[in-house]
Amino acid sequence: MSNPRQLRVVAIGGGTGLSTLLRGLKRFVPAPRATNNFNSGIRPAVTANTLPCLIRQLSAIVTVTDDGGSSGRLREDLNMLPPGDVRNCMVALSEDEHLLSQLFQYRFSSGDLEGHSFGNLFVAALTGITGDFAQAVQTSSQILATRGRIYPSTTANATLSARMDDGTLVEGETNITASRQTIAELMLSPANAQPLPETLAAIAAADLITLGPGSLYTSLICNLLVGGIPEALAASQATRVYICNLMTQANESLGLTASQHIEKIFNHARARGLDPKAKIFDYALINTAPVRQATLAQYAREGQMPIEPDLDRIRALGVEPITGNFVHEGEVLRHSYDLVAETVLHLALKR
Repeated sequence: MSNPRQLRVVAIGGGTGLSTLLRGLKRFVPAPRATNNFNSGIRPAVTANTLPCLIRQLSAIVTVTDDGGSSGRLREDLNMLPPGDVRNCMVALSEDEHLLSQLFQYRFSSGDLEGHSFGNLFVAALTGITGDFAQAVQTSSQILATRGRIYPSTTANATLSARMDDGTLVEGETNITASRQTIAELMLSPANAQPLPETLAAIAAADLITLGPGSLYTSLICNLLVGGIPEALAASQATRVYICNLMTQANESLGLTASQHIEKIFNHARARGLDPKAKIFDYALINTAPVRQATLAQYAREGQMPIEPDLDRIRALGVEPITGNFVHEGEVLRHSYDLVAETVLHLALKR
């Protein structure tokens, strides 16, 4: 990976999965210059000469369908898009992540602000000042000297609904996540929600595009329900990588193999009108390393287990599996963002 050309990278997703991946990718982006007093004293943990600057432009496309917690309250009270996932990405891409994590994740414990995080209120205030959520996100990124741009997947006030395996219809992301049934089909309202032009431009210019990790339906598929995004992925000349979750997830993917995750994504994209022959992934990153028995027992209480890497079925879908040890075991299982970032960048550089 020495002396390569720099890449334009687009990471699509939501929740903790996307912010985790961005922490790995950020290390390969040149440090931004401080442009204001707020960040002028920040000293980056990784300087520009510590790692090769493989990424010339990093863009995150983030789901904005959350309707619970602080984000849901702000969405209802201020008629704005939910800032929670965007906030997590800002923290992940910021120069002084430790300080901002403490500040932006701080939740008020009393009074009218009880339950609200400072980061959500920060984005809400900038939305009020600029009059536009997308502009507020970009302004926040400039203030925080993030190593990348963040785009909401749509600026429409979109909500999710799901048809469950028992035929019932569940409205709203919070209710979908809390349901005991399995999701059969995810839908977005309004159905014609559109992305920002900048989002489509970033996808068109990308050398590497990733989708995942994250909740199959409420962090990943929801982005592909936005008009134009599946088509842009299919038309892209970039290296396109699906990053498969480590474990199945209650309500969203219990019992699904790795290939079935991909099939669910393909089916929803095709239901939006994408040509059945079109490809939106070239590779699928699959963890094949074992997980400690104590950790497996912890997840088994919720019916969760490691996702089966059925590699031949993945290849039959026209996707090449990339296997390896991509797991980091702490209090909860997470992808090792350093290894994942290095692997997807290497795939793009090879092409």
